[in-house]
Amino acid sequence: MSVRKSIRVKKRKHKSSVRLRMKRILIQAFFLFMLFSAISMAGLYYYLTKDLPSLGSIADYRPGIITKVYSDDGIQIGEFATEKREVIPISKAPARLIQSFVAAEDARFFEHEGLDFFSIFRAFLINLKAGGVVQGGSTITQQVAKSLLTSDRTFKRKFKEAVLAYRMENSLSKNDILYLYLNQIYLGHGAYGVQAAAENYFHKNVDELNLAEMAILAGLPQAPSKYSPATNPELARERQTYVLNRMVDEGYINVVESTDAMNTVIDVHPISDLNYEAAPYFTEHIRRYLEFKYGADTLYREGLSVFTSLHLDKQKAAQKALKKGLHALDKRQGYRGPIRNIAKEELDTLLEAYDKKLEKDPIEDGKIYEGIVTEVNSQKKYTEIKLGNKARGRVPQKDIMWARKPDPEVAFFDVAIRDPKDVFSVGDVVQVKVKGSIGEEGYLNLSLYQEPLVQGALLSIDPKNGFVRTMVGGFDFKKSKFNRAIQSRRQPGSSFKPVVYSAAIDKGYTPASIIMDSPIIYKGNEDALTWKPKNYEEKFYGPTTLRTALTKSRNIVTIKIMQDLGVDYVINYARRMGIKSHLNRDFSIALGSSGLSLLELTSAYSIFPGGGKRIEPIFITKIVDRDGNILEELSTANMKPEVLEEEKVDDEVVEEKETIENDEAEELKIVALPESLQNLPEGYAISPQTAYLMTNMLQGVVQHGTGWRAKQLGRPVGGKTGTTNDLFDAWFTGFTPDLVTGTWVGFDQEAPLGKYETGSGAAAPIWVDYMKEIYIDKPVEDFPIPKGITFTRIDIKSGLLAPPEQEEDVLFECFREGTAPKQFATQVTPDSGQFFRLDL
Repeated sequence: MSVRKSIRVKKRKHKSSVRLRMKRILIQAFFLFMLFSAISMAGLYYYLTKDLPSLGSIADYRPGIITKVYSDDGIQIGEFATEKREVIPISKAPARLIQSFVAAEDARFFEHEGLDFFSIFRAFLINLKAGGVVQGGSTITQQVAKSLLTSDRTFKRKFKEAVLAYRMENSLSKNDILYLYLNQIYLGHGAYGVQAAAENYFHKNVDELNLAEMAILAGLPQAPSKYSPATNPELARERQTYVLNRMVDEGYINVVESTDAMNTVIDVHPISDLNYEAAPYFTEHIRRYLEFKYGADTLYREGLSVFTSLHLDKQKAAQKALKKGLHALDKRQGYRGPIRNIAKEELDTLLEAYDKKLEKDPIEDGKIYEGIVTEVNSQKKYTEIKLGNKARGRVPQKDIMWARKPDPEVAFFDVAIRDPKDVFSVGDVVQVKVKGSIGEEGYLNLSLYQEPLVQGALLSIDPKNGFVRTMVGGFDFKKSKFNRAIQSRRQPGSSFKPVVYSAAIDKGYTPASIIMDSPIIYKGNEDALTWKPKNYEEKFYGPTTLRTALTKSRNIVTIKIMQDLGVDYVINYARRMGIKSHLNRDFSIALGSSGLSLLELTSAYSIFPGGGKRIEPIFITKIVDRDGNILEELSTANMKPEVLEEEKVDDEVVEEKETIENDEAEELKIVALPESLQNLPEGYAISPQTAYLMTNMLQGVVQHGTGWRAKQLGRPVGGKTGTTNDLFDAWFTGFTPDLVTGTWVGFDQEAPLGKYETGSGAAAPIWVDYMKEIYIDKPVEDFPIPKGITFTRIDIKSGLLAPPEQEEDVLFECFREGTAPKQFATQVTPDSGQFFRLDL
């Protein structure tokens, strides 16, 4: 071989070797790149999917569901949830309901494996032709996956959605996916899933829906607010038609069935918040307790079933009575004037605005509307008011006689409006209430309306078991959630006196004990004021029996009793009766100078008809979790003081505490129990005999004293009024054998209720209206008389035995055995020293 040829061969071998090495390097680099890419993709896949929901089986599906609150007869009165959902098994969903959703949302659902590119392309063409979105491209499986992920619109979330949909198709059956879909999909107005939506719109369960209603629901997933039958009925019907046509196309129904469904009249209920309707203050108290004890996540996601003590019919009667009573009191206080007065040139603009409101809220009897005064006719005694360009009415003279200018120093019956010009001016913007049918010349019958500023509360307890049957904490929960039945502490006035008188009976007093009603002065030290207590009538009545003192609510006698008993003894006694609020350590507590809640005062009164038993108010009878486990039973729904402490009232913070202050607890002396309180059965605060004596005396308050309005009930009733000296607070707490009800009336920011607005005039009428309503057609029941009680004929002036020949001023008085007087009234004179029980 020649040298040149040999060189060429060597060169070729060298080039071949270089190419081979390059080829090897490239192959290695390619495999390294592929490995790196695979690792990167795996890492990226892991990163993007590491937090995907685990749905290996249906058992993994535990979505947030509704916590429901029920009245004592099983009627739902409240619900709490971040997502309003009620999970139902797929077996409960009608076949037509499933078909309607499949036809509208994913016709190839039973064929594809989670992603359906054909359907995506078809939806694109349909939407392009329609000029808008009428059909979605996502499969039902994708929609479920989407609902289980965050709502952000990013590639990351879309990737997760596709992966989750694929996993679901590989681990779950089609029926399982439908189960998830029907329970997970959002269908508007806070409703998640078909059951919640059926309840929302139609007040039905899903298995009660007709085809027309099913088609309405199936039309919602694409745009729940747009196609809502509650707010956009026309668009909802259009969407319903689309769904029914799709069902025909897919062979689920025929044309006749579709046409029948389109012609079916659907009753769509207005969307409302249940928590604001039945018993809002009661339900809110339950909500706060549940969140305090179990936490927000359990409350809003874990679907507790909460059964309560509330009686719904009584609650409705309570709310009605309180509103009526506060309206009546507000009228007695006078008319605060128009909302504003407008110039003539503003009239047309405002009337047009009213017309637009009336299009959405047509004129209805009993509803409140804003209007403009256009004529004040003094001669014919009427005022013309326009509610819109085509809606006008008249307020007659008789409906404005109450509308005097407010003055707490002037009694309502001293002033009556005789001329409408004393109330109205042309251009006044006022509120009016529509009353009945249209009157003369097409005018609506109207009455002047103003919403009360005064507040009130009402609470009822069953004395046999402590069940809280009703609770109303204010005039309007939507405007003020502050619960005046529980969170407020106000001076009870004379409503506290039964505690003092009960303590006196256990110290040896009897209903016939005599106390001198005479002036008394308490001189303070250099820094304290001299106190000269007086009776409401500013008179003194001399020798007075314990019964008469309570019946007539005599302040002086009560203070003298308090002085005899001792402050510490009375405070300790109040604690036995369940009063937990701070009580001032002075004689003024006898007149109710220390603030109490309506709940604790009503609870204390329940001891009397309850035969001496002390009951804790029960709000909750049972709580069951989503799995059927009982979490608690017969709960008082108590919370720590700080949970109750801060609430806003008229933009000011009201701080209330439910505990006894430490300094009081340290200073109080432990007072030896009287014999009547020793060896009582467990659960008793006072003896059955003391309870009956107080019950009997409080019946006397109703029959002959300040509680006289309660006689309207026409059955045995005991009770006591309460009024503070400044007329800031009015109370009436009364009871029958099976129900104790307390009422309170006052302003949140303390102010006089008005001249003569006492517990009898302001609070008792509310109590009467409520109790009369709930006792219609109920049998009359007497208070049981326990063993150890005797009745003796006494002289009511002296408290001693009435001679057989005495016919006037005689009473069959009740006594604990062995405590009745043994002397006749004719045998004792005031000079003998035996006439008076107490003369301080």
